[in-house]
Amino acid sequence: MKSKMHRAYGVYGLFFKKNKLLVINKKGGPYTNRYDLPGGSLEDSESLAMALRREFLEETGLDIEIIRNIGVIDFMLPWGWKEYTHVHHICVFYEVEGTGRLTQPLEFDGQDSFGALWLAEYEASWDNASPLVLKAFEWLRTKKLSVDAECYDDWEVKG
Repeated sequence: MKSKMHRAYGVYGLFFKKNKLLVINKKGGPYTNRYDLPGGSLEDSESLAMALRREFLEETGLDIEIIRNIGVIDFMLPWGWKEYTHVHHICVFYEVEGTGRLTQPLEFDGQDSFGALWLAEYEASWDNASPLVLKAFEWLRTKKLSVDAECYDDWEVKG
């Protein structure tokens, strides 16, 4: 069977404090029931920075300052959604800092976060984290993002 790829594009913030990464518990999409980065898709007329600030506020309650654009990375993995068999997830990574305190995510139709928490690298694994989280910790260690798409044919959605 030929795969049919859904292309998803989003912006994501890497907020590290004391070597811990701010993550959300994901409640929708291919990373359901895993740790994921705060962020997501752009709405009409939003810039990348506007979308990232909105997503962070909605998912964590924090206002953020965008420090720098880290780069773009992409992932391809199985995900049965609508008529699609796979997702090609294109992610723009930013280093961010936040102010305020973590709160419960805003309630609205389409909210895909159960809430935010701080995660140490040793707590993140293939079984409980999205590829975005694993790459964020790799970036913290190496300050590099891979150029080629990461393909995960054995990915399982935990929904």
